[in-house]
Amino acid sequence: MAQFTRISGSVGLITLKNPPVNALSAVVRHGIVDTVQRALSDPQVKSLVICGQNGIFCGGADIKEFGTNITGPPLIPMIHSIEAANKPVVAAIEGSAFGGGLELALGCHYRIAHSKAKLGLTEVTLGLLPAAGGSQRLPRLIGVPAALNLITTGRHITAAEALQLGVVDQVADHNTVDAAVKFALSVAGQSLDARRISNIQCPPVPDVDALFEDVMQKVRQTARGAIAPVACVQAVRAAATLPYTQGMQREQELMATLFTSGQARSLQYCFFAQRVVGRWSMPSGARWDTTKSRPINKAAVIGLGTMGRGITVALAQTGLSVVAVETHEKQFIEAKQAVSGMLERGAKRRGTAPPHDKITYSQNLQAVADVDLVIEAVFEDMALKKKVFRQLSAICKPNAFLCSNTSTLNVDEIASETRHPELVVGMHFFAPAHVMKLLEVVYGQRSSPEAVAVAMQLGKKMGKVSVAVGNCRGFVGNRMLKPYRDQAYFLLEEGATPELIDAALEEFGFAMGAFKVYDLSGLDVGWRVRKEEGLVQPGGASRIRQGHRYSPLGDLLCEQGRFGQKTGRGWYQYDKPGSRDARPDPWLHGFLEEYRARHGLVARRISSNEVLERCLYAMINEGFRILEDGIAAGPEDIDIIYVFGYGWPRHRGGPMFYANMVGLQIVQERLEHYAQAHPDVPTLQPCSLLRRLVASGCPPINKWREVIKKVHSQL
Repeated sequence: MAQFTRISGSVGLITLKNPPVNALSAVVRHGIVDTVQRALSDPQVKSLVICGQNGIFCGGADIKEFGTNITGPPLIPMIHSIEAANKPVVAAIEGSAFGGGLELALGCHYRIAHSKAKLGLTEVTLGLLPAAGGSQRLPRLIGVPAALNLITTGRHITAAEALQLGVVDQVADHNTVDAAVKFALSVAGQSLDARRISNIQCPPVPDVDALFEDVMQKVRQTARGAIAPVACVQAVRAAATLPYTQGMQREQELMATLFTSGQARSLQYCFFAQRVVGRWSMPSGARWDTTKSRPINKAAVIGLGTMGRGITVALAQTGLSVVAVETHEKQFIEAKQAVSGMLERGAKRRGTAPPHDKITYSQNLQAVADVDLVIEAVFEDMALKKKVFRQLSAICKPNAFLCSNTSTLNVDEIASETRHPELVVGMHFFAPAHVMKLLEVVYGQRSSPEAVAVAMQLGKKMGKVSVAVGNCRGFVGNRMLKPYRDQAYFLLEEGATPELIDAALEEFGFAMGAFKVYDLSGLDVGWRVRKEEGLVQPGGASRIRQGHRYSPLGDLLCEQGRFGQKTGRGWYQYDKPGSRDARPDPWLHGFLEEYRARHGLVARRISSNEVLERCLYAMINEGFRILEDGIAAGPEDIDIIYVFGYGWPRHRGGPMFYANMVGLQIVQERLEHYAQAHPDVPTLQPCSLLRRLVASGCPPINKWREVIKKVHSQL
C-alpha cells in the first residue's frame, strides 16, 4: 500500500509500505496511483515527496508476482503520470532503490539520496532489462557510456557515485525525508519542463555506431551466452538513436523476448534458491536458522597458506579480532606481508581504513587459548589435521567452536580427536577465500545445531552465501566434480583435445574449461590427493583402478613436472611460469597420440554435444545421488553451490535446474546410452532417484523434495 499525509503545510508525503523492501506489488501500485491522484487534486498540496517505510525506498518489482495472474496498474503509465504531474515530485531515497524502484525515482522530477543508500538497475541479474523506461531515461540523464555500464552489469552504486554521475540531485547525511521535504518546498511552483527526463535528448555521442559496436563486442564476450546483457545494449542504443516513444516501444519488444525466456527463468530460480538455502533443518529435525547463535567476538586461523591468508582477511574485514597462527618462520613472514597487502587493496576499493589492528600474528598455537572460534586451514592431510585438532582441543576454551577448512576430508574423523565433537564443523572456503562468495558448512554426525548456526551466521557476516551440507568424501561440490573430471579425461583418451573440451564448456557458459582450470589451480594438487587414495601407479601402467576405469593422464603429466601455469606447462603451454595466456601445446598432442597407441585406443571424432552430455550429465547424476544420500537438503543447495563456487553459468540456473530444463527423461536416456557404451564407468548409470523422478512423471524442480522425502522415509 501507499500512505498519503500532508506535512509542512503544502507537501504531500507518499510512503510506500510493503515490507521488507517495499516492492512494487499490485497493491502498492494501486496505492501510488490513488495517492498521487489525491495529492495532485488537493489545492493545498504544492509539491510531493515519495519515500519508503522503514528506511528503504523501493527494492523494485515484486518478483513473486512474475508469471501469476495478479494484476494491478501497469508500471509504465504510473511512472509517466508522475513525470507528467504539474507539481514537483521528489524521490527521498533511503536504503536502496533497485530495478523498478530506481525507475520510479527516475520518473520523479528530483532525487535526494541518503549518503548510505545504494542504487542500481539490477534487472539484468534476473535475465531481464529495465522495462519501465529505465533503459530510456537513464542514458538521457547521465549519458550513454555511463548508462551502458550500469544497465548491462546491474551493479549497485553508492549515493556518492550517483551524485557524481548525475543520477541524484543531492545527498543527505541525516534524515533524507526531511531534506526532501525542505527541497520540495524550495522548488514548488518552478517550471518542470527540463525535469521531465523523457522530454530531453541523450547527450550526443561522437561516433554512435562505433561505440555500440565496441560495447556489444565486449558484452558478448563477458556475457558468455547470456542474452539479457545483449538486449540491454540494444535498448540503450534505441535511447541514443530514436525518439523516446519509439525507444519505449523497442524496450517493450526486447523485454517481451526476455520475459518468457529459459534464461530469465533460470536467473529468477537462482534468486529464490539463494533464499531457500538459508532456511534449512538438520536430519534430526533441528533447524539451524532458528537455533540461537552464540556471538563470536574473537576468532583464530591456523595455517597461513593461500587459504588461511584469505580467511584471515575475510574475518578481519567483518570487524572481528583475529589471531593468525603460522608455525613455519618463512611462511609466517610471507603471510604477514601478503595479508597486509590484501587488507590495503580491499580498503582502497571500499574507501575505508584497512583493519590491520584487528589481526594479531603468532607462531605459537597457545595464542588461541581465549578465542571463541578457530578455523584450521593447514595442508589437506588427514594425519596433520587430526594432530592440530588434538592440540586445539587441549588448548582452547571448552566451549570454543573448532572448524576445519577441508575440501574433501571426513569431518567426523577430524572431530573424533576432540573432547567436544559437537562443537566441530567443516567450513569449506573457496579460493581466494576473501573474494569467493560460497561457503560449504559441513555438519558431522555429532555436530550440534548451534555449531552449524554459528558457522552459517559467521559466513553471512563475511558476505558469503553459506550452504549447510552433510559429511561425505568431497561433500557436495567436489564430490560432483569428480565424475565431471573423469569424463573430461576419458574424452581425451577417446580422441578429444583439451582445446575441444574447454571450447565446448566455455561455449556453454563456463568462464574457463576444465583443463584451463586444472592448469590454473595446479595439477600437482589433485595428483597428491590421488596418491593418498592409492590410485597413482608410476608410469600409469594400468587404466583400471579399484575395479573401475581410471585415466592416468593427469598423473603422467605430473611425472613430467608439468603442473600447469606455475611451471609454464600443463594441459596447455604458457609463455613463462605464472602466465595466464593458455596456448595449445604440440607436445601434448603428440603425448596423447603416443598414449592412445600404447593402450590400443583408436581416436575418433568427438562432438561438442558429446562433451557437454558426458561431463554435465555425469555431474548431474552424482547430484541426484547426493540428494538420495541426504547430503544436500534439496536441489537448490546443489545449484547455489555450483553457481557461486564452481563457475556454473547463472543463466543456466545450476546443474539440477538445468537437468529440469533439459528434461529428466532425456537426461536419463542419454546417461543410459553412455553407460551402455562405457560399462566400466559406473557413474554413468542413472541413479535410482533420477529413475524415480522420471517414473513419477518428471515433476518440476520445486516438487522434487516430496519424492526425496519418500525415498528417505523408505531407507
